[in-house]
Amino acid sequence: MLGLAFLLGLVIGSFLNVVIARLPERRSLWRPASHCPACRAPIAWRDNIPVLSFVRLRGRCRGCRRPIPWRYPIVELVTGSGFALAYWLQGPTADFVVTAVLLAMLIAIAAIDFRHQIIPDVITLPGLVVGVLSTLVTGRVSWIESLIGIVVGGGIFMVIIVASGGGMGGGDMKLGAMLGAFLGWKLGLLALLLGVFTGGAVAIALLLLGRKGRKEAIPFGPFLALGGAVTGLWGEQVLAWYLTHFLA
Repeated sequence: MLGLAFLLGLVIGSFLNVVIARLPERRSLWRPASHCPACRAPIAWRDNIPVLSFVRLRGRCRGCRRPIPWRYPIVELVTGSGFALAYWLQGPTADFVVTAVLLAMLIAIAAIDFRHQIIPDVITLPGLVVGVLSTLVTGRVSWIESLIGIVVGGGIFMVIIVASGGGMGGGDMKLGAMLGAFLGWKLGLLALLLGVFTGGAVAIALLLLGRKGRKEAIPFGPFLALGGAVTGLWGEQVLAWYLTHFLA
């Protein structure tokens, strides 16, 4: 079953690549069928098998021989590995289904924000509803905690946006609210903290290495997504460890 979870993740990852490529440009996710972005030639089914086709084609289009972006196999492998890890930790449960949905959303958001520095409302706003409804299915947190999580997760970024005069985008605010909806306010806060710490560490490193200037924007969505993914998989354990070692 672990292998099936991995294969499912590969297939979902293949679809996420379509989302990542087309959603920011407001193109249909369904039409036209998959095609090479360079020569526009349709991609046959045998060339559209997750990861394996990329390896067999040596990372190039069969028709025009233009390079296929490495993003495609990376997204597929990350999604497959995330699904397999979630299944290993949570087994064939409703929690696994919810975590898989959250991971898929976060992977798409992270890749889109990294490429375009936008976090699409079409993912985060439905994610609020899905997150609240998921609490009714799993019972991991109550729906009240989920609603509080929306207020807390979105409210923190609202305060930052107002205080900084727009130093952070509304997409981050909606993503914070979505994480609160899925995880509840306690784990939602943990996800935000992990995102802030990792994002801050990377930003400082880039500044010290001269890779980014002080006024250059660094997309924050990928770090929030990382915090949400880690919390979705290990949140209870991390929170228990923190409470035991620092608040005991």
